Amino acid sequence: MQRLYFLTPDLDTTVNIAHELDELGLTKQQVHVTGRDWQALEQRGVNNATLRQTSDVVHAAWRGLKFGLPLGCVLGVAVYYGLGEEFGPLGIVALIAGMGVFGGLFGIWTSTMVGVSVHDVKVDKYEHELHEGAFLMMVDVPNEREEAIYSIIHRHHPEVVIDKVTRSELKHHWGTGA
Repeated sequence: MQRLYFLTPDLDTTVNIAHELDELGLTKQQVHVTGRDWQALEQRGVNNATLRQTSDVVHAAWRGLKFGLPLGCVLGVAVYYGLGEEFGPLGIVALIAGMGVFGGLFGIWTSTMVGVSVHDVKVDKYEHELHEGAFLMMVDVPNEREEAIYSIIHRHHPEVVIDKVTRSELKHHWGTGA
């Protein structure tokens, strides 16, 4: 799957594209729209984007798990050797596993609290346009249909900006590159 972003200038264009995508066989779960006037989208039957699509919450949860789990395990080892070896051989396994689970869950919780407030890379890029009344459609398309959908939408709506996340944007957004 590839996520395409369509920056549309107004509500009518957005609704027309949503209907075209429906006719092309894409489901409502594959098309999400964000914009200032989300109530109008809802009234016209267009699927509004959720925090999952418009924020960094999913990637933040993965980062929290990735760092919390091993740190919890290390903390479990430190607690085991700090308190002495009173727990026995099975005790260290249970302590490390328990602290690892706790660390992973704590990492997910704290990271998602931050991730909710961080915009998706494209929502961030088009924030000014969205504030001015444009809409951003997030469309998940199968890789083999990407070019066809791109050309159909661009042919019918040349005013629409069609974009996708580049590797450099992703690295910059995740804090791992310039």
